[in-house]
Amino acid sequence: MGAPSALPLLLLLACCWAPGGANLSQDGYWQEQNLELGTLASLDEAISSTVWSSPDMLASQALRDNRIQLVKSTPHELSISISNVALADEGEYTCSIFTMPVRTAKSLVTVLGIPQKPIISGYKSSLREKDTTTLSCQSSGSKPAAQLTWRKGDQELHGESTRIQEDPNGKTFTVSSSVTFQVTREDDGADIVCSVNHESLKGADRSTAQRIEVLYTPTAKIRPDPPHPREGQKLLLHCEGRGNPVPQQYVWEKEGSVPPLKMAQESALIFPFLNKSDSGTYGCTATSNMGSYKAYYTLNVNDPSPVPSSSSTYHAIIGGIVAFIVFLLLILLIFLGHYLIRHKGTYLTHEAKGSDDAPDADTAIINAEGGQSGGDDKKEYFI
Repeated sequence: MGAPSALPLLLLLACCWAPGGANLSQDGYWQEQNLELGTLASLDEAISSTVWSSPDMLASQALRDNRIQLVKSTPHELSISISNVALADEGEYTCSIFTMPVRTAKSLVTVLGIPQKPIISGYKSSLREKDTTTLSCQSSGSKPAAQLTWRKGDQELHGESTRIQEDPNGKTFTVSSSVTFQVTREDDGADIVCSVNHESLKGADRSTAQRIEVLYTPTAKIRPDPPHPREGQKLLLHCEGRGNPVPQQYVWEKEGSVPPLKMAQESALIFPFLNKSDSGTYGCTATSNMGSYKAYYTLNVNDPSPVPSSSSTYHAIIGGIVAFIVFLLLILLIFLGHYLIRHKGTYLTHEAKGSDDAPDADTAIINAEGGQSGGDDKKEYFI
């Protein structure tokens, strides 16, 4: 057949991963895995001979490499696989079909160089608060050149642009970057992370972390136990120090007295039985190799308005509700008494029998006058 028969050959020539079986196009990217190449001829043509040639061999030479294995050989298909892929395997592969006329198909294979795990340098010893430090990061073996990024915990650090240098093999690259920042006490124990980004990693994380230590001056605060001391109670004043290194020395003093005061429990000042003479301002000085810090606490045993407890608050609420109900009842009784005073009773007087049946007032009076003889005829009803 003529030229049209070569089109299926070019379209069906494929490179695929042997482990996963995912097909690639003719121009494929692959790295450190097995590669499989295959070619199909038109079904209406017989193949007298089919030969694959590698980039470093002449087209007329058959492949001679222990890493290259024949996968499939039929009158219409020839497939090979390459194991332990190396950068030297990159290039153009040619499949020659010896028909009349001889036909060839080519496939360009690009090998990706996987970058090595980055290495961080520049951190030697503990840093002091507000010091400025510079860290460097380097990764080799990437192809094409990888990119480096920095972060501190979840915060991105803006380092300098990635520097690219070609490796001695002429195919891969070494990339490097550095970052400079000022440390604070919040950075103590933080991880400075350098990550390498490259298409061969397919989203996988490849990074290195450097944990830093920051030395800073101590701080302290005084915590009373119980929080609201009363006269007669036992009280502990805890001096809580924080710093790097942690304060190891605590000194208590009271304004107006000869220092220092004795501690009964580590950094705590103890009062077995509070009394009025214990009132005053107390100071605790926490000291480390980086310096010292003094915290203050004012103790007032004679506090006239101690903080109410939860039970007393509950009782106060109940008392308020009861007082409100009593007030409502008093208001109700006042209105009821006022109403009864204004309406003592209603008189219904029957002056004589039949007076209700009188057609007019005159008749009623006459009937009334005639009916006054009997004492029982006049009745009063009080309601």
